[in-house]
Amino acid sequence: MTTTITVISDTHCQKWEEIHPTIREHVKKSDIAIHCGDIVKQDVVDGFIKESKKSFVVHGNSDPVDLRSTLPYVETITIEKVTIGITHPAWGAEEFPVTELLNDFSTKPDMILFGHTHEPYNQINDDVLYVNPGQAYKSFMVDCTIAKIIINKNDISVTIELIE
Repeated sequence: MTTTITVISDTHCQKWEEIHPTIREHVKKSDIAIHCGDIVKQDVVDGFIKESKKSFVVHGNSDPVDLRSTLPYVETITIEKVTIGITHPAWGAEEFPVTELLNDFSTKPDMILFGHTHEPYNQINDDVLYVNPGQAYKSFMVDCTIAKIIINKNDISVTIELIE
């Protein structure tokens, strides 16, 4: 079985409709949609969950108390025998060694999806695949990007997609 996953992070929006239509379409079409935090408003969470077939959402450091009280800080899921950790490392400075993300999980996952830095990242380090989709909006300095993941048994394919 093949599973498609769309990963977004750092939307920083007030309403789901503010999210780029291409991103909303990816969320809708994927088997699983994952948001790695810094959502900012409940409307975005509600739209994300409603539009996706199956979703996982963690809160970030920019999320208000009401979202932090209803969303987990970390989540661990298993898709086709691949263990995936999801986090938004609010403890992280602008730059930090990605291996520090392991401290957020009680057991070592096969892959860690994370937000916070707003910079896309897709690299294996010590047998863990680290993926940051980047930010889900275009700003003056940083492009709008998402991560597309395809899992087929133990084969994992990740692409960072530029949204224009």
